[in-house]
Amino acid sequence: MGAIYEKVIRPVLFRLDPERAHELAVESMALLGRFAPLCRMLESLVRLAPESFRPIDALGLRFPNAVGLAAGFDKNARAWPAAAALGFGHVEVGTVTALAQPGNLKPRVFRYPRQEAVINRMGFNNEGSEAVAARLSRLPPPGKRRVPVGINLGKSKVTELDRAPEDYLASFSRLAGYADFVVLNVSSPNTPGLRQLQDESRLRELLSAVTRANAERTAARGVPRVPILLKIAPDLSFPQIDAVLGVVSDFGLDGMVATNTTLARPGVFSGVGEAGGLSGAPLRRRSTEVIRYISRATAGRLPIIGAGGVTDAVSAAEKLDAGASLVQLYTGMIYRGPFFAAELARGLSDGQRR
Repeated sequence: MGAIYEKVIRPVLFRLDPERAHELAVESMALLGRFAPLCRMLESLVRLAPESFRPIDALGLRFPNAVGLAAGFDKNARAWPAAAALGFGHVEVGTVTALAQPGNLKPRVFRYPRQEAVINRMGFNNEGSEAVAARLSRLPPPGKRRVPVGINLGKSKVTELDRAPEDYLASFSRLAGYADFVVLNVSSPNTPGLRQLQDESRLRELLSAVTRANAERTAARGVPRVPILLKIAPDLSFPQIDAVLGVVSDFGLDGMVATNTTLARPGVFSGVGEAGGLSGAPLRRRSTEVIRYISRATAGRLPIIGAGGVTDAVSAAEKLDAGASLVQLYTGMIYRGPFFAAELARGLSDGQRR
């Protein structure tokens, strides 16, 4: 399937504007998700052989395999019901903000095929947490899904930084009941000031508010506590990561997502003038370094979802070997096709890692 995509389908899609191609992919996956029997048939075809199928236990959840779909693809929770049919072991929807917002001006997505990379400055374009909650309320809840679904939360652009905690809390209160896990995104480079939430004092305020709300929700409703993770930037220095980890430990967060896109412009990108976050193969080394650092700093006790530059089984295995429990991809699917997750999971399970 991968060869057909790369030789036949990808050239057609790459004639389209990148964002329009993305919209078609989401629409196609959302359409597939409406046909449950077809999804189950595809899932049986792409699923790993029973003798090599090893589910992964992490975050108090069971994942069918180690490969997930990263946030940014399914921003409005429309496509995830078809995730298992394409071989994903989990999916992270969003980023979702408290308020609906259109995102940044277009064009805002740029492909670099020779480098298997993308630069985007989307700006959290989404329908808002209320609309996403309404959509999720009509779909299978946690515990009755083919794969776990995480919800990635960000800050609305119009919300002042000092009021960020209440903005995240508005989304959390609406969406926590529909999430297998929640990811707090404080690391996108495309919302002004957002990365300042990684500073120790602001991060402490945010995590205090959200973890308190999580505990209160559990006590008041008698429901399970929702695992909460923090997604950080690859551009943090190791001392900055140490400070983040101190706050994460103080508030008992359940894990980390490492990493978001980068503002760095390595190699041939030094001459590229497009603003936004760089993802794909050029991010591979740095994201793995951050994963390894977090794993060693926490003695492997803090679950990590590794993201950034997953383009084959070797790059995915690097992140698992560095200390990640799971990996995620998005840019890799742009270049390798819709069944890339299934091929990758099979390669990891079969030991085709080097």
